[in-house]
Amino acid sequence: MKNRLWHLLIVGWLATVVSGVVLAGPEFSAEVLRYGPEDKPAASGKMFVGNKRMRVEDFHQGQEVIRITDERRGLEWILFPDRKKYGEQKLGGPGGKPSGLGIKPTENPCDGLSGMTCRRLGEEKVAGRTAVKWDLTASHHGQTMQITHWIDKERGLPLRQEMPGGHKTELNLVGKEDLNGRRVEKWAMVTTVPNRPEMRTFQWFDPELELAVRQEFPGGMAIELKNIRVGKQPDNLFRVPSGFERITVPPGPPGGPRSGPHGH
Repeated sequence: MKNRLWHLLIVGWLATVVSGVVLAGPEFSAEVLRYGPEDKPAASGKMFVGNKRMRVEDFHQGQEVIRITDERRGLEWILFPDRKKYGEQKLGGPGGKPSGLGIKPTENPCDGLSGMTCRRLGEEKVAGRTAVKWDLTASHHGQTMQITHWIDKERGLPLRQEMPGGHKTELNLVGKEDLNGRRVEKWAMVTTVPNRPEMRTFQWFDPELELAVRQEFPGGMAIELKNIRVGKQPDNLFRVPSGFERITVPPGPPGGPRSGPHGH
């Protein structure tokens, strides 16, 4: 159980850091498609990315849910249009500072993350790419663990992660491909855990948008952005409409669950 809790903690931290890439690129809109086994469409939604703001429209248990993230204000709103209600929460970190949003490889990835400290160890080559090496110390329920991360200096992607007990994750560039009319990079992520089968996932990173536009997971599941339109997005997409009543929503991890590809 302890190993599982630590695994969830670190994976959640990693996802938070990489998800910030979404808010660092140009403004665009896209359709978000999820696929089940045999590449069959399972669900769809919409994504709108503005200047350090993002809106994701999705459905949960048959109910439309809209999530608006505003990095500049350090806030996130969860809207329930059917009931004309919404909840508000901080993105995380002291004073509502966004946790990991808009991170650059040379910046401290632990800034604003509670219970975590990072120490820069310099630069190293990982699979032929220049990476910034970080020593991460995480505290959780009175326990402390040290993890080492290598973050790609050009893309800001985590090229390698090593944890105690032999847990290791590596990200390697496979090559360049065309996907839905866009030139992207295909990356493979390999996770190894002692005495368990190797787990491999793939992502297609769009250098212009600075995020993954497709991800494939074990078991045949996938998520993809299609019908991407680059251009300025209307301001009203990133505001709570008038007439909505504010309610209390259960607290969650910084930024909450995401509904589209976010780098990793």
